[in-house]
Amino acid sequence: MDMDFNGDVASLDAELLQLAELSPLAIKANAFVAEKLFDQWLSLPETYSLVKTLLNNAKGVGPLNVSGTSSGTNAVVNNSLPSMFPAGSTPPLSPRSSSGSPRIPKHRAGLSVLGSPLKLVNEPVKELIPQFYFLNGRPPPNELKERCLFRTNQFFYGHVDGLQMHEFKPVTKEICKLPSFFSTALFRKIDADCTGIVTRDAFVNYWINGNMLSKDIATQVYTILKQPDTKYLAQGDFKSVLQELLATHPGLEFLQSTPEFQERYAETVIYRIFYYVNRSGNGRLTLRELKRSNLIAAMQHADEEEDINKVLRYFSYEHFYVMYCKFWELDTDHDFLIDKENLIRYGNHALTYRIVDRIFSQVPRKFTSKVEGKMGYEDFIYFILSEEDKSSEPSLEYWFKCIDLDGNGIITRNEMQFFYEEQLHRMECMAQEPVLFEDILCQIVDMISPEVNFPKIVFD
Repeated sequence: MDMDFNGDVASLDAELLQLAELSPLAIKANAFVAEKLFDQWLSLPETYSLVKTLLNNAKGVGPLNVSGTSSGTNAVVNNSLPSMFPAGSTPPLSPRSSSGSPRIPKHRAGLSVLGSPLKLVNEPVKELIPQFYFLNGRPPPNELKERCLFRTNQFFYGHVDGLQMHEFKPVTKEICKLPSFFSTALFRKIDADCTGIVTRDAFVNYWINGNMLSKDIATQVYTILKQPDTKYLAQGDFKSVLQELLATHPGLEFLQSTPEFQERYAETVIYRIFYYVNRSGNGRLTLRELKRSNLIAAMQHADEEEDINKVLRYFSYEHFYVMYCKFWELDTDHDFLIDKENLIRYGNHALTYRIVDRIFSQVPRKFTSKVEGKMGYEDFIYFILSEEDKSSEPSLEYWFKCIDLDGNGIITRNEMQFFYEEQLHRMECMAQEPVLFEDILCQIVDMISPEVNFPKIVFD
């Protein structure tokens, strides 16, 4: 379509203003007309307001408010592009425009074709994730830190040079909230140079700045007792704590005149701790095992209770006395070692030779004794704890390994009958009415209801 134009823009035919109906070639051939129309449109006040709004929207200043950009039902319908014709003089639309030109595809609801080509890109909001891992522990809250500093200043007031070991116990109990018999261990941990003095700054640096204040008590105990280059607690790590317990606890004052029994008591407590807490049985007590045990609660109970015999878990002196006396009775030559013949006399010969042989084969637990065929005091403690309290999990595991001859984790009827035969023979020799093995087996199955098919029992 070729078209020549000479004259004023206002005298243009209305049909020509339907630019959507013009071919690109016609507009290209009459560029003057398009430029005039565009210049006149730009000169309108409404156009200036629209362009300013679009620029602000592109900069992110305000919401886009152009006709066709709102998808909601409450969109404003009168924000159309400003017309270049005066009110009431708008030319009629072409009849073909009502249905749309076949050359112009219909557009879905969205940004207007006449709208700004600039698109608003909604960038995802970056969510700030707070730090959840701290290498040296979570720093204490400011309120807790200030309260601890206030208490620290009170205890160190008048001690410019610091506190000595015998003056440090109130700090351990009141500020650190630890059992009082941890005072020596904590003092030595802070006084790494062995000066015999702990200053206020040294304590604040270790306990507050070192984030010990925000740790749970099990982690605090673990950190204080363990060696710097290890990730577990050994038996020797508990010695300083038990030494102070023996020296300061009112229920153990009578042992101060007998250092030998003090040492045996401390050993027995340590053996009991590792028997119940160190479930892996490797002699290395981990932080996980410590947290899962009741050791911390027992320590706090021992610190608060004046009668040590009321602390039944780990620390009872009466329990130690019974276990030590039984060992001393069996150890006839008093070399602190017992053999099979000694152990067979335990409980008025309650044990059979077969079960004693099984124990000395070290299947349930390896002996710490270096003498072959001999059981040491620590090995006896593990045995007697398993014998006297068969309801505990370590005891169940101990005796299950004894009965499980092939070590496949399943106890069969034949394995149980193998150990019962000797007891049956004893009853017959003592002219007692024998109890058949079948009756015993039925009672066992009725009590435990094994998960596997009869007559097999698994350790559960």
